[in-house]
Amino acid sequence: MSGCTCPGVRRALALLALLGSLGGRGCWGSDPGSGELEGQGSRHPRGSWEAALRHKRSWVWNQFFVLEEYTGNEPLYVGKLHSDVDGGDGKVKYVLSGEGAASIFTIDENTGDIHATKRLDREAQAYYTLQAQAVDRVTNQPVEPRSEFVVKVQDINDNEPKFLDGPYMAGVPEMSPLGTMVVQVAATDADDPTYGNSARVIYSIIHGQPYFSVEPRTGIIRTALPNMDRETRDQYVLVIQAKDMVGQMGGLSGTTSVTVTLTDVNDNPPRFTHKNYQNTVLESLPVHSVVARVKAADADVGPNAEMDYRLMDGDYLGLFNISTDEETQEGVIVLLKPLDFETKSSFSLRIEATNRNIDSNFLSVGPFSDLAVVKLTVEDVNEPPVFSTPLLKMVVSEDARMGTSIGRVSAHDPDSTNSGIRYSIDRNTDLERFFNVDALSGVISTAKPLDREANSVHNLTLLAIESQDPTQIGKGIALITVLDINDNAPVFAIDYETLLCENAMPGQLIQTISAVDKDEPPSGHRFYFSLASPVAGNLNFTLRDNKDNTASILTKRGGFRRREQPVYRLPVLIVDSGSPALSSTNTLALRVCDCDADGVAMSCGAVAYTATGLSTGALLAILGCILTLLSDCFQLTAPDPEPANLNLTLLQANF
Repeated sequence: MSGCTCPGVRRALALLALLGSLGGRGCWGSDPGSGELEGQGSRHPRGSWEAALRHKRSWVWNQFFVLEEYTGNEPLYVGKLHSDVDGGDGKVKYVLSGEGAASIFTIDENTGDIHATKRLDREAQAYYTLQAQAVDRVTNQPVEPRSEFVVKVQDINDNEPKFLDGPYMAGVPEMSPLGTMVVQVAATDADDPTYGNSARVIYSIIHGQPYFSVEPRTGIIRTALPNMDRETRDQYVLVIQAKDMVGQMGGLSGTTSVTVTLTDVNDNPPRFTHKNYQNTVLESLPVHSVVARVKAADADVGPNAEMDYRLMDGDYLGLFNISTDEETQEGVIVLLKPLDFETKSSFSLRIEATNRNIDSNFLSVGPFSDLAVVKLTVEDVNEPPVFSTPLLKMVVSEDARMGTSIGRVSAHDPDSTNSGIRYSIDRNTDLERFFNVDALSGVISTAKPLDREANSVHNLTLLAIESQDPTQIGKGIALITVLDINDNAPVFAIDYETLLCENAMPGQLIQTISAVDKDEPPSGHRFYFSLASPVAGNLNFTLRDNKDNTASILTKRGGFRRREQPVYRLPVLIVDSGSPALSSTNTLALRVCDCDADGVAMSCGAVAYTATGLSTGALLAILGCILTLLSDCFQLTAPDPEPANLNLTLLQANF
């Protein structure tokens, strides 16, 4: 009523206000129980409520209401302020201040009439707090204390509901039961929810029936049909309307879209598009090659379409294998062993495809597996000859004569043509041509003398060549082991450097010797050691065979002197255990040394003599004595000397 602009109503309001003033009450519409403004809680300056009662406030006032969005041509009448001090003689002037004073709200200083000069929007500002005062027009002094009042903007339905979170995207599993919740939508209305029905929203579905429905008050969208199939249609676009005024006529509305996607469930079993497949492969196909690919169709997607393949029982197990290509979900058949057309020219593989992830809710739609047969036809190819024994081992003695036959190889043509075969040796594996092979019979024989110590094993590559098609060449290996014979005499294991101390005692060990032999007898080596016969009975050294393929050299006497003889040479006879036995004489050199008390050599070899002070005659006399002694020794140890053996006899005589 306070917002009415009709002139008759305005005059009626003014009249009512005047009557209220004459009756000692506040302005029209005031709260009778609230009393005058002063009675609203303002205290008298003296702090006494009694004073307030004595000085009764003369304001006539009210909380004013004004409708928002007024579109009239004249200012909108809001209400009227009046003081009982005002006698109507023009001495009182009314003044307005506070929010929107002058810019939005104006007051007639003579009558107290308040008008709104601009259109108000409750959603922008719901109320305005203003202050009013009556002053003496001449002195401009207040005749009443300043009072505060509120102009409340009254709501009208000028805002439609809005879906702030729209448009919506939602998903629901296919084949869901009737009434399954999909998503909840919500619309907001900027109008006053506490006043009337302007902000009370009702939801309805404009587009999307009969598949979905919406609850009017909650905005919950549910499925309206059971068993919706994703494979038939996987997406729906719904249009949802929200209308205020509880959906009544004249209410405002807003809409949003909801895109509903049916998510997949495993409700489709795999099925082969054909029950029989044909494929051809060459018998020369390498192992681990792909033989064929098959795929069972599944209308589902993602994990629901994943499947495993397996080969059913049959005589082909171990020859083939099948696995799943995780990207394409195909069954990949792989060869595990070589094919042979002449042995088996066709196979019939029974294959089963099974869903990997089965949903127990849809077992009744199954079974979730299917069978198919893949028939493989093996095509013949011209294959090279094949050796009956790819690796042939042979033995031959190293003393075998040239032309000795040591074995025979054999190859055949695996094809049905059964072509003739010619044999040869790959000379890159027999560069020195120790062997030959007969081209027709395949007999291998020696072509040169063999030496086990130079090459104990010969690794020959043998070639088998088809007579009708020389490009078809098969290969085989012949390992020829050369057997040992005793054709090497034993020798010292190392070049010994033996030192003999001048202070050595009789029976002292001065060297341990051992031997080696290039031969390798089956039972191992056994060596026998002794001093060669020319020095077997010498007075200086002796040899002891240790029976373990070593021997010890010991002194027979002491008192060796470098000045007398700096080096002794001892011939040692070594005999092996071969049949026939072989032997060799090896010379051990012993150097006489000056040693300390611990037997550590200090200096070795010959000692230079100093002849200072001796006359030529004396030197000749000494030399003659030496020659005489040597001559006596020579006669003692060599009764039948010959001039050609003089040096050897003298050397042996020293031992």
